[in-house]
Amino acid sequence: MSGNRRKAFLVSAVIVGGAMLMTACQDSDADSGAAQAPSTATPGGKEASTSGSSATGGGSQGGGKDSAGKSSGGQGTSAGTGSGGSGKSGGNCRTADLKITAQDSTITGDPNGTVAVTLKNIGGHDCAISGFAGVDLKTNAGSLSAKRTAEKPSPGVLKSGKSVSFGITYPLNTSGGSGVRVTGLLVTPPNETKTVTLAWPGAATLPVTDGTGSPVKVGPIGSAGQGD
Repeated sequence: MSGNRRKAFLVSAVIVGGAMLMTACQDSDADSGAAQAPSTATPGGKEASTSGSSATGGGSQGGGKDSAGKSSGGQGTSAGTGSGGSGKSGGNCRTADLKITAQDSTITGDPNGTVAVTLKNIGGHDCAISGFAGVDLKTNAGSLSAKRTAEKPSPGVLKSGKSVSFGITYPLNTSGGSGVRVTGLLVTPPNETKTVTLAWPGAATLPVTDGTGSPVKVGPIGSAGQGD
């Protein structure tokens, strides 16, 4: 081979080699760019995850508000309970809250004797009282229950420290005989079961009857006038 042809061959080989080297570098750069794409997406994914976590935290705060709402409702219930328990005047008068006394109220010239029974509210709060008290006379012949009069009772409230009275009427013993001796008075306030025993302030005896009914009558609460 001549010298000129050898030089031409070497120049061609250099040109081809340089082209191949440039192609390889371009391919390497492309591969490198493709590998960097996932690394850019990864931080974006983490940010999305953080945002989701923040949304979850907001849900927890919402739950906190619900809890506060329930607590507020509880306070309302407690306040309602407090305001409902403050009233003290709605109940009936109890025997333990009453000072019960009896006195002779017979008017001279009347055919019947009268005893006034007074109930004073010493319970410290107003209470409701109406109707008829239970009245029994203890005698040497046994217990004698009073019958109610036809007078209509009316509802009422007995204020603390105030009194109300009712009357008991009975026939006077004008027969000249010994009659039936009265030894005590039993009084049970309306709607109560506890009885108070008092000394009988009326006439010492009652006339003997034929046993066809009680001669003793009791009026409703308030029938003997309002107390102090």
